[in-house]
Amino acid sequence: MKLRLSLLLLLFGFLSVLAQTKVSGYVFDENNEPVAYANVIFKGSSQGTITNEEGRFYMESDSDWDTLSISFIGYITQNLPLPNKINYNLKAVLEEETAQLDQVVIVAGKQPKKNNPAIDILRKIWEHKRRNGLRKFDQYEYDKYEKIEFDLNTIDSALVKSKIFKGMEFIFESVDTSNVTGKTYLPIFVNESASKVYGDNVSTNEREVLKGNKMSGFSNNQFILDFIKDLYSQYDVYDNYLKFFDKSFVSPLSKTGINTYNYVLADSSFIDNKWCYNIIYYPRRKNELTFKGDFWVNDSTFAIKKINMQASRSANINWVKEIYIEQEFDVLNDSIFLIKRDYFMSDFAFKKKEKARGVYGKRTTLYDNYVFDKPKADNFYSEQVFEYNEDTYNRDDEFWDANRLETLSKDEKGVYKMLDTLQTVKKFKRLYSAGTILASGYVELDELNMDYGPIFSSFGYNEVEGLRIRGGGRTYFGANDPWRIEGFGAYGFRDNKIKYGISGKWLIDKENRFIVSGGHRKDIEQIGASLTTSTDVLGRSLASSALFAKGTNDKLTNIELTSLAFELEPIKNVVFRLGADYRTLGSASDAFNLDYYTDDSYTEIASELKQFETALSVTYFPNRRMTGYGVERSRANDNFATLFAQVSRGEKNVFNSDFDYTKMQFSYTQPWQIGGFGRLLTTIETGKTFGEVPLGLLSVVPGNQAYFSIYNTFSQLNYYEFITDTYASAHLEHNFNGRLFSRIPFLRKLNLREIVGLRGVWGEISDENIALNASNVAYNAPTDKVYYEYSFGIGNIFKVFRIDFNFRGNYLDNPDARSFGVTGSFGFYF
Repeated sequence: MKLRLSLLLLLFGFLSVLAQTKVSGYVFDENNEPVAYANVIFKGSSQGTITNEEGRFYMESDSDWDTLSISFIGYITQNLPLPNKINYNLKAVLEEETAQLDQVVIVAGKQPKKNNPAIDILRKIWEHKRRNGLRKFDQYEYDKYEKIEFDLNTIDSALVKSKIFKGMEFIFESVDTSNVTGKTYLPIFVNESASKVYGDNVSTNEREVLKGNKMSGFSNNQFILDFIKDLYSQYDVYDNYLKFFDKSFVSPLSKTGINTYNYVLADSSFIDNKWCYNIIYYPRRKNELTFKGDFWVNDSTFAIKKINMQASRSANINWVKEIYIEQEFDVLNDSIFLIKRDYFMSDFAFKKKEKARGVYGKRTTLYDNYVFDKPKADNFYSEQVFEYNEDTYNRDDEFWDANRLETLSKDEKGVYKMLDTLQTVKKFKRLYSAGTILASGYVELDELNMDYGPIFSSFGYNEVEGLRIRGGGRTYFGANDPWRIEGFGAYGFRDNKIKYGISGKWLIDKENRFIVSGGHRKDIEQIGASLTTSTDVLGRSLASSALFAKGTNDKLTNIELTSLAFELEPIKNVVFRLGADYRTLGSASDAFNLDYYTDDSYTEIASELKQFETALSVTYFPNRRMTGYGVERSRANDNFATLFAQVSRGEKNVFNSDFDYTKMQFSYTQPWQIGGFGRLLTTIETGKTFGEVPLGLLSVVPGNQAYFSIYNTFSQLNYYEFITDTYASAHLEHNFNGRLFSRIPFLRKLNLREIVGLRGVWGEISDENIALNASNVAYNAPTDKVYYEYSFGIGNIFKVFRIDFNFRGNYLDNPDARSFGVTGSFGFYF
């Protein structure tokens, strides 16, 4: 095997010699110190790169070149001969240009902001940016082709001989070399899509119509595609901030760039018969979300012709070792520069060391056939567009030959065949299943067309049930199933009771997303864990299933719930829901009850509540993107707002229910990207109940006695501490993403992130509802003044942990009030 692999790699190397010039190496000064951000080009061309912080570079070209030109302001330009077509680990030593030492500031430090020709050109770019590209026209449309790929990188003999790939050695026949890093890689996932994009700059609307989609490698799971598309969201290099990995990087063309980057005018040359300036840029400070690279800009329109951006290794971002971006622009009508190619590559790895093995995530997007100032009908952008046509996902080769804006190479075509073969290997299926368990929380049982899970709910603990075990599953024939059935069974070792639940949903009309759902559950629940009742009949709050809690967790409720609902999405991202449920509520603990008076003399008491309720709600998700067309779809982004409004009506004369009432609720959740200062998440919520109702139907302000940090709850409130029938609450949480800690020398290398939170609630409860109470819970509402809490958190501890220090602002005289507490959470965040 070793001999065969060596011969195979030798053959691939021989073929690449015939087709390409490849070169890598390091640039040092006379003191053997690496020269970062030096300009390296193939002499006589405009094709080049710049060195990284260690002075390393890598380039390749389809053409033959025999000389490298290496330059840096303050140093003598060196021409380095290339004796072979492949030249690795070259070493270049630059000498200081003594004749100019008194006139030129060496680029090893910060560049001047005044009398700097590069910054003068940058200001011209700002002046002209609104007159360049698509912004110049009222309407636009174009063809778009996108290819997304995942590759296992740093393929070496140790990996090839590892036991994990035993039986799958054939995959290494598809090993290739990155033209950015020079590392070997093995494709493991490929997705292609072709679409038509329409836009209107006057109304700021845009619509993308998918014409075809082709996936290989993980065709039964949309998760990976959604994941990478969300990470690599669309961006405009002219914007001040570019959002990747849920973080805002300062654009090198930003108006704040002068304070963030150093700029150097390095060269000028003709590119496609247009005279352009070449400007090198690199960050002024470490640990910030910045790039290094260079761009070519036209001398008359000041439009970008080419730009490359490489994230600094010191940037405060986890699990990503490299981010590399290239964009190329075409010239239309001799003056308008339009993007024609966008390439984005990131190297996901646990460590940022040079030799660390990881996974490349690559996206290549091509644009063509631009048409401008062609207005569409008023309803063109507002009408619902659902990608439910299965033919879109099963296009033949003729379609792709006609719609690919960049033909696949012979090696890329071979990758499709390799990936299709790989999916027939049982060992690969087992490895893939292990990955999907961590991603989705479900164990795939392909033979039964079912998933087992969610596995993270398998164990829990509370005062009533003691140790609780839970097992569940769902049907799963594919990601776009038109129907799904889900169920669970649970058992508590203290109360010795079995709990269960079953639900189903059916997508009747794909175009308008008409869904019928229903189910039944008998379980134990913490009904004061949320102000808004969950629409998931199998929903279960963390409050009643956490393994550990602060204080006694015995205010739990036995619930038996039967639900039926109809859902419709006639307008994109506007969801209407009409639901009806019948529930029976009773105390699950001797230390807690839901008792209420049933007569006018307040002498007769009932301990159990039976109630039929209907609810009509509308939810609006502006700018939400979804993938798939089945009964359950996946979110393709997370930067959208959510507006929710609901009217609920309880009917006393239906199924012998106990109360008549009307409840109105509204909530608005909005994430805000605050430029380079991080991400703010805000939620406001209001509600009012009309009519006399007991504890089980009132709005309990959600406390949090768990040790987990849970957004939209109050960490220093106990369960049932505040009870209302009218309320208004607000939650604010801001993550600075290390903006402050990066300026503190002894904290800078830890890449910690600072998080601050503020939350408050006001509410009241009527005298009539107070008089109805016969439970052992004292009614108390934050009426006199708004109850508030604030918190300070430190995130990214060891890359996975977060600790929040929570402070109670007032109502410190309440029984068992907790003035201070610590909560935490863990997760994998970029």
